[in-house]
Amino acid sequence: MPSVTSSTRPFGAVLTAMVTPMTSDGAVDLAAAAALARHLVDDGHDGLVLNGTTGEAPTTHAPEKAELVAAVVEAVGDRAYVVAGAGSNDTAHAVRMAEQAAEAGAHGLLVVSPYYSRPSQPGVVAHISAVADATDLPVMLYDVPGRAGVRMAPQTIDALAAHDRVVAMKDATGDVFAASAAAQRTGLAWYCGDDGLFLPFLAHGGAGVVGVASHVVGAQFAALVRAWDAGDHAEALRLFRSATPAIEAINGAGFQAVYAKAALETLGLLANRAVRLPYVPAPDEAVDDIRAGLRAAGLLDAALA
Repeated sequence: MPSVTSSTRPFGAVLTAMVTPMTSDGAVDLAAAAALARHLVDDGHDGLVLNGTTGEAPTTHAPEKAELVAAVVEAVGDRAYVVAGAGSNDTAHAVRMAEQAAEAGAHGLLVVSPYYSRPSQPGVVAHISAVADATDLPVMLYDVPGRAGVRMAPQTIDALAAHDRVVAMKDATGDVFAASAAAQRTGLAWYCGDDGLFLPFLAHGGAGVVGVASHVVGAQFAALVRAWDAGDHAEALRLFRSATPAIEAINGAGFQAVYAKAALETLGLLANRAVRLPYVPAPDEAVDDIRAGLRAAGLLDAALA
């Protein structure tokens, strides 16, 4: 099991918020999940985040979540960090999710603000602290106001950063300047939560990315980090720009879980693009656009597209 020892990159640099593969009738496909996890790690990933929004966590159930974590830990847990989502607007439920993830072998937790309920800032602190207190696992906070309906205030981040097990932030606010200031102020490792802002986050001291397009551009992202760390910023920019068609294709419509599955199916990495309601599978015309984006990013041979 990897040890979370680095204060600058406690979960590595390149992580993907992994989709949850399903059979054509909507059952969680653990064998496909293990195979996808192995592919992503072979492609340069340092870690995988399971049971997040991209993993369709709102529509998978507690036994499925735990089984998914256990299957992925068995598949890649000696080579990559496995971080499990423990997100709910019911604090007691989020605590149980954290406990079950720990029992299943997760190496860390991703904890989002309580969505839909839109609690006060003290409520956000109390909720996340309760989840962090539930296990001995290190915690990555997740600030995603577009989905949660509430943004973490600076004082909220400061309060949570003081918790012994809170080590990182996944930032999907789109506010790179505020992220840089908060990272400097708190000492937390700051991970970009938007594929399109990965390079700007690195330029502002970010630790890495928890991506979605990284399902298909993981090798490019890993090479980008190596170039950046080596001081070859021109090469990092070239790699980022080479990945932008795929980033746009998967993220542009805002249905990341749906479009990521369609991209993986197109590349032969998933057998289908099945999702659970209220998501519906990507329509054929969207798949055509995704295929074009993959081809433009050099990921799909034109003869096969």
